[in-house]
Amino acid sequence: MSLLRGIKRVVCGLSGGVDSAIAALLLKKKGYEVIGCFMVNWDQKDETGKCSVDEDYEDASFLAKKLEIPIFQANFVKEYWNHIFTEFISEYEHGLTPNPDILCNKFIKFDSFLKHVQEKLNSEWIATGHYAQIRRKWESKDEVGALTKSQVKQMASQNDLEKFAKKRESMGICFIGNRKFKRFIDEYIEPREGSLIDVESRQVLGSHRGIHHYTIGQRVAVNNEHQHRGPFYVASKETRNQIIYVAHGHEHPSLYAESLLTGGPHWISSSPDGLDRGDQVECSFRFQHMHKLIRCRVQKENDGLKVTLVQPLRAIAPGQFAVFYQDDECLGSARIVQVGPSLMQQNCDRPIIDSDKVLYKYSRC
Repeated sequence: MSLLRGIKRVVCGLSGGVDSAIAALLLKKKGYEVIGCFMVNWDQKDETGKCSVDEDYEDASFLAKKLEIPIFQANFVKEYWNHIFTEFISEYEHGLTPNPDILCNKFIKFDSFLKHVQEKLNSEWIATGHYAQIRRKWESKDEVGALTKSQVKQMASQNDLEKFAKKRESMGICFIGNRKFKRFIDEYIEPREGSLIDVESRQVLGSHRGIHHYTIGQRVAVNNEHQHRGPFYVASKETRNQIIYVAHGHEHPSLYAESLLTGGPHWISSSPDGLDRGDQVECSFRFQHMHKLIRCRVQKENDGLKVTLVQPLRAIAPGQFAVFYQDDECLGSARIVQVGPSLMQQNCDRPIIDSDKVLYKYSRC
């Protein structure tokens, strides 16, 4: 909180969840003038006629009353649709795996929301229940500052906010809610049938109703006559022909790669030292928030980056974001545009190892 010394008014984005509730509570206890603001980014009802925004706003209003702070709504539905949802649909149509949360941070939380706060609520400072620190060890998905999720929930219970401590976490994409992903996405992308093809034998193992239903590494159902062989997983996709190549076994080498290319990076502070001179920079990498950090080498390539990992990783998918760290500092991120050759394509004779456990030995080598 030392960064806020001399600041009086802070607008806290209230989502109706426990993290933003505790963020507002901590600010109030520190003596700041706290104003709550609930962002409406999606206003369409699901097939049951429900809209989760209504319930979340009720919870946010309950919190504001409890903390005796004012609360306002800010409607960003148009901005969300134009900058995030249309891009989300377009990327799925092209066989990519988008991350709408990162685009939401860029276009909504730290653009539209900030401008709204400055122009309508007369403040230069915003707060949310999102990450305020980068930590090496994670107890669970979210933190507020240096607090773990369990500490946040305990703090809620201790401050008569048990309602938020017990509220179910939102784990998926916010605008999908409790609906099945396939049913939701088919409302916006016309299903197109295609084949499921064995990545090794090139044998047709079944069919599917659209590559937008699947992402790299996902388990997929094959025809009955092939099910005795065990589970198959998405190894790659061909958008033009609607072909999904599938691999037998969770740790198949076609699912692993050790390099990737990105688009233009966004650095939080500045470009890492030496990168602009063409040097390789050593740092850590992850592409999913619950994954452990992996050491890597990064160098500029055209307008983007080439990333080489010290060990292969499973199911890296174009459209996701590579996030880079140096010690406890998050350096920045870049969108993955291409994944390097898989271990199968390299005819790799090395085993796939996680810690000291051999997961898969590529027998064909």
